[in-house]
Amino acid sequence: MKKVNKTTFATGFHFIPLGGSEEFGINFNLYACDGKWMIFDCGIGFADHRFPGVDILLPDPAFVEEYKNDILGMVITHGHEDHVGAVPYLWPRLKCPIYCTKFTAAVLRAKMNERPDCKGAKIIEISTESELVLDPFRFQFIHVAHSIPQAVSTVIETSYGRVVHSGDWNLDPTPVIDTPTDEAAFRAAGDKGILAYIGDSTNAPQAGRAGTESDVVIGLEHVFAEAPGRILITIFASNIGRIQSICRAAEKTGRSVCMLGRSLHRMTSNAHQCGYLGQTQSFVSEEELPFLPSDKTVLMVTGSQGEAQAALARIARGDWKGIKLGKGDTAVFSSKAIPGNEKDINAVKNYLSAAGVTIVDNKNSRHKVHVSGHPYRDEIADMLSWIKPKAVIPVHGERLMLEAHANLARDMGIETVVIPNNGSVIRLSQEEGVEIVDHVPTHALAVEPNRVISSHHKGIAERRKLQFSGAAHVTVVLDSRGFLAATPHITLIGMIDDTDEEDQEILEEIKQEIDDVLLEIREEEITDMLRIEEDIRICIRRMLNDIFGFKPKVSVHLLRV
Repeated sequence: MKKVNKTTFATGFHFIPLGGSEEFGINFNLYACDGKWMIFDCGIGFADHRFPGVDILLPDPAFVEEYKNDILGMVITHGHEDHVGAVPYLWPRLKCPIYCTKFTAAVLRAKMNERPDCKGAKIIEISTESELVLDPFRFQFIHVAHSIPQAVSTVIETSYGRVVHSGDWNLDPTPVIDTPTDEAAFRAAGDKGILAYIGDSTNAPQAGRAGTESDVVIGLEHVFAEAPGRILITIFASNIGRIQSICRAAEKTGRSVCMLGRSLHRMTSNAHQCGYLGQTQSFVSEEELPFLPSDKTVLMVTGSQGEAQAALARIARGDWKGIKLGKGDTAVFSSKAIPGNEKDINAVKNYLSAAGVTIVDNKNSRHKVHVSGHPYRDEIADMLSWIKPKAVIPVHGERLMLEAHANLARDMGIETVVIPNNGSVIRLSQEEGVEIVDHVPTHALAVEPNRVISSHHKGIAERRKLQFSGAAHVTVVLDSRGFLAATPHITLIGMIDDTDEEDQEILEEIKQEIDDVLLEIREEEITDMLRIEEDIRICIRRMLNDIFGFKPKVSVHLLRV
């Protein structure tokens, strides 16, 4: 393989995913052509148990930051958080123009306006009606159906070949928001010749087709009509099509809709601003709920992934003042669990079930209450038959999904299939072919409440260890001769019960062990403070491992008086 350095990208056409390949979310894709760069999408991902104290993850732009002066712009394919959510965090480091459709721009401006360091961001609205030329790139945007308005795929044209960057899409024949995917435009692109298809793999393992949002409207109508009491329904706040489906079903069954959750209010405001949801009934306020019959209301809430502080989880725990669900009420999960979030979602469902609430989701309902915004195998096959690419590069999904997408492409006779990892450098060339030529460093960033740090930060690693092994903090005070000047102060976190007499004996054993270590240190005439601290630390850690069967984090503070 060739060594990747600054001259590697001086000529030629390359694709480098820095996030979103081999995982859900954190989508961050780079295209380099003759020394110039374009970024496609800049999204967040959910943190899991490996990142205690962290809610979301971001892509790390450090690699492309080195080429900051040659970044022509950033294209955001649509307004979902896993494609747009990291922009306010990372734009201050990149400071490039942002290109997106009108609705995505509305979503982005609302985010950027909340951050002073994003003032001055240049957001340029693009259209499927015209091309964008940023030499040496030429971009054609094609409308695709998805669960949010104005999503686009992009044909990227260079002197080295033309590729399709799909973004998120499906082939919903009757969407409730926007129009179906523009088949004619994809066929026309295919007729001109496509070197590579770089496409959504989320549902590649699933046979058949994703379905249509129009069926969800009918399914929700049945669920709403059959529910005897109040209905709570949780969705992704950005699923504008689902918001409209809920409103239509509620109107058909004589129910009023109340939204709970800041992100829902923000997204519906963006939708109204762009001319969507105009035909739906007005939402009722939370203050009006006590005056409405419970069997005539629908609560549309955030928190479909079990987020602890979102409206759904707070209502389920009974922490939302003025709203209590119980027997006769129904909770509808009109969404799909993102892998890794199942445990949190089930915890919320358990709270609701314990209160007597009926749980409805696609698994247990005879009515369809959710369809995916991503293509199933038959839809991907249709896309590949339209554009007839020479090569397929599966992205947007975990390894299992990328492999399924790759196998489908091979089954269709596409000989060149390249499965990337984050950081893969893929050459795109009509003459030399499509292949991985090297790898660049790529990591994630972790968002804590008051700072953004590397996901490999030592503090996160230590917190992760504390979750499983606890911690011991020991303070030892010595006099000038090396004898204890006071009884050692010992705190064991995650190991003992302070009220248990047997556990108190462990503390006495540790104190005796410290005495024994100090005796050996005096006999060896060791006076170095750091050496004494380390000898005590190692001894206590070994002792606690013998007692509990695991090695806790041990810190020793040594003082002389």
